[in-house]
Amino acid sequence: MKLAYTLIDWQALAPGLAERDAWHDWAQQPAALDNTQPLAKPQHLPMMTARRLSGGSRAAVESGLALLARQRVDAVVFTSRHGELERNLRILIALAEEQTLSPTDFAMSVHNSAVGSLTIAAKQPLVSTSLSAGIDSFQQGLLEVSALHQAGYQQVMLVDFDGLLPDHYLPWLPEVITNAPYAVALLLGTGEQLTCTTTRNTDTEPYPALPQSLSFLHALLAQTPTFRITGERLNWLWEKAHG
Repeated sequence: MKLAYTLIDWQALAPGLAERDAWHDWAQQPAALDNTQPLAKPQHLPMMTARRLSGGSRAAVESGLALLARQRVDAVVFTSRHGELERNLRILIALAEEQTLSPTDFAMSVHNSAVGSLTIAAKQPLVSTSLSAGIDSFQQGLLEVSALHQAGYQQVMLVDFDGLLPDHYLPWLPEVITNAPYAVALLLGTGEQLTCTTTRNTDTEPYPALPQSLSFLHALLAQTPTFRITGERLNWLWEKAHG
């Protein structure tokens, strides 16, 4: 399998990281997030919408709106391993305790609530997809981007995000080393600026400290010419074109 793209623009948001200079400085250090820092206040997201969104979804919609404000976007792909896990846990607890469900939690609990919030806030009826594929959600989202390119959508925005995972689930997710809300938005066109090939993952090494999209962004901003993103069954080998 081979994937190929041109990176047109990007935006990202995580605790203590919002401006591009901060992200570039972050990429010069070992890959990690400081979850003791706050998320920056939204600059593009309407306050009433922001209040309805969980931390990860808020970061995703804010990052997407920032790209939409300065670029043409033909289609959107949102990826998230856990989606609205915080909100769904609150719903399950309320049901178990026979309490009244929060209308906001109920309405915003579905996996595509974030991308729906983006198109509503942007007032743009964009073609959109929301998917989850476990640890490989970001890389599988890139396959969806390629499919949209083949369908004629020239500039596709991929937004990968997750929120703060509730402590209740952490014992069942031993590979989660970094637990913080984040979003990485990439505007991708066709081309050969970035290429990706796959090999079967036969390693026994632990998963990287960051989710795939943050590992990708770290290597990209660090100007690493070739790098590997570890997946569940495949290793995704990336190469940046010279010049």
